[in-house]
Amino acid sequence: RGLGSPTDQRLMRELRVHFDVVLNGAATFRASGTSARLNRAELEQWRVERGMTPSPIAAVLTRSGELPAERRFFTDDGFEAVIYLSSAAPSGARARLETLGRPVVEVPEGDEVRAAFRHMRESLGARRVLVEGGAALNGAIIRAGLCDEFFLTLAPKIVGGPEHLPAVRWADAVGRNELRSLVLVGQYANENTSELYLRYRVRSQ
Repeated sequence: RGLGSPTDQRLMRELRVHFDVVLNGAATFRASGTSARLNRAELEQWRVERGMTPSPIAAVLTRSGELPAERRFFTDDGFEAVIYLSSAAPSGARARLETLGRPVVEVPEGDEVRAAFRHMRESLGARRVLVEGGAALNGAIIRAGLCDEFFLTLAPKIVGGPEHLPAVRWADAVGRNELRSLVLVGQYANENTSELYLRYRVRSQ
């Protein structure tokens, strides 16, 4: 939020057109909400004409179960949604979330990401999952070998201070032998915003 231009944000929504599920982590959910809405009728029509639902399924993965009920994820019934709740969540978290009207799927502590992806494939019929952050979820998915492509916008903004804003955060230190390599698939420079939109393929280990 605050880094990308309106064009960058529009491209992010357009990217959703091709996916079955849009997944966010809980920190991103709390900061800006989670929605699978495309916000453009022509994009929804594009999906419908290809036998898809107007919007992808929205999903959120949380360890704490602390998700604000006022977010569009809960208040908008125009798209399907699912909550993946870690078995490490405090007692009573599942019951509280279930009162908000979205299905809750418990995933085992330590294997949350793989279990969530397995459920999306086997129970939701998902073939393509778009992960929109945050950094910790990105890191867990890449480290688990579940990331095929990585979309990155370079914005002409300099940020600093003691708290970083990384695209990927590892849960612990990563050695050089664990670094992931990327292969550039496409690039586009926006002369109006000075942004650079990059698409990479994650090189297999």
